Amino acid sequence: MVAAVVLAAGAARRFGSPKQRLLLPRVLERVRASAVAEIVVVAGAHALEADVRVVECDDWERGPGASLRCGLEALAPEVEAAVVVLADGPHLAPAAIDRVVATWRETAAEIVAASYGGDRGHPVLLARAAWSAVPDEGARALEPLLVPCDDLGSPGDIDSADEWEEEPR
Repeated sequence: MVAAVVLAAGAARRFGSPKQRLLLPRVLERVRASAVAEIVVVAGAHALEADVRVVECDDWERGPGASLRCGLEALAPEVEAAVVVLADGPHLAPAAIDRVVATWRETAAEIVAASYGGDRGHPVLLARAAWSAVPDEGARALEPLLVPCDDLGSPGDIDSADEWEEEPR
């Protein structure tokens, strides 16, 4: 079984308000449209409500890896791999999640990540065997097998309210 961990623990200082509350519903809609069986949202700096399980991470300030570890620990024992998604990527294509999962199933690579224009992006899949290797700086420190997803469009990375207003697709 494959689950999704949505990282939404940051303070959103550049945005000026809890951007997770604005962007999370859209991200969850897109994750639900993929083949993942379970979704866990990791909260930290701001309390969040969602129609999926929300896990509070007290160590969120240590870095994205600490938040990711909180999410991974909350997953059921039968979960074989977790797809990591960011709460500030509202343009995530459900097909990118499915493509990364399919590549993992075909190759058995422990870490698989979508790439856009040759650059590593999200989603990132971590097989259970890789979970203990996640450092505080997050999965970005781990070397993935890259899966081109250029044709699906980048998930986005909304850091300011102006960026969201300009890209409401």
